[in-house]
Amino acid sequence: MNQTTSIYCESQLLDDDVTLTLIELSHACNAPQELITAWVVEGVLEPAGQQPQEWRFSGAAVRRARVAQHLAQDLEVNTPGVALALDLLERIDALEAQLKRRSR
Repeated sequence: MNQTTSIYCESQLLDDDVTLTLIELSHACNAPQELITAWVVEGVLEPAGQQPQEWRFSGAAVRRARVAQHLAQDLEVNTPGVALALDLLERIDALEAQLKRRSR
């Protein structure tokens, strides 16, 4: 029996100069504000501002939050695991970029 899995992916390009509030980020990545706050505490996201009502997240943070949400919701990775996975994914990207530059 063949089974197919369909995955819906929504994408939106954000300029790195764009900033979002906690509420806007919550809507943009479909994650509860409490989870985003936990990500900030864990170091997954680093907003500008001291208090949650002052936080502003960059376009890069939105991309990172969307990946974090995928890891947390779809793969059931806990918050410390999300932080570790994102750090490792960034290191892989950096190493791949280095290899591309060296192979030119």
